[in-house]
Amino acid sequence: MRKEDKQVIIDSILAELQACPNFYLTDVSDLNAEKTSQLRRQCFNSGIKMLVVKNALLHKAMVQMEGKDYNDLYEVLKGSTAVMLCETGNAPAKLIKNFRQKNDRPILKGAYIEECCYIGDNMLDTLCNIKSKNDLIADIIALLQSPMKNIISGLQSGGHKLSGILETLSEKAE
Repeated sequence: MRKEDKQVIIDSILAELQACPNFYLTDVSDLNAEKTSQLRRQCFNSGIKMLVVKNALLHKAMVQMEGKDYNDLYEVLKGSTAVMLCETGNAPAKLIKNFRQKNDRPILKGAYIEECCYIGDNMLDTLCNIKSKNDLIADIIALLQSPMKNIISGLQSGGHKLSGILETLSEKAE
């Protein structure tokens, strides 16, 4: 492959890494064509982009990323590598776990989620349970709103009781 062709591929990988904040590095080498097609279809349906890349080109693209530290992931760039890119941090982990109920692949090599590196297949359960930044913000807002909702609910129910009592008293007076 010519140097210009390699640079085009590196630039496209770099653009994908910049577009998606979270990605997983997996090994899908032992999957046959049918299983690979099923995995790609599930990725598409889940909003996950899957790319099979050469390790050297991926490494060069990762080095060119500004403001990101991928040093821990460089050591897992061996053998066959497929990159799963997504907006949601735990979606690929859930997909991998679900897919592996019937298959022995893909194997998780590493992941970069919310500016943290996770190395090894043993981190799959941890990644399934990880919450995104938006999920955590939503949980905090819900916790902050909860006491206020209780107060408003109590005041509204008290108002209904008070109006019922006044109505009963007004009927008795007649």
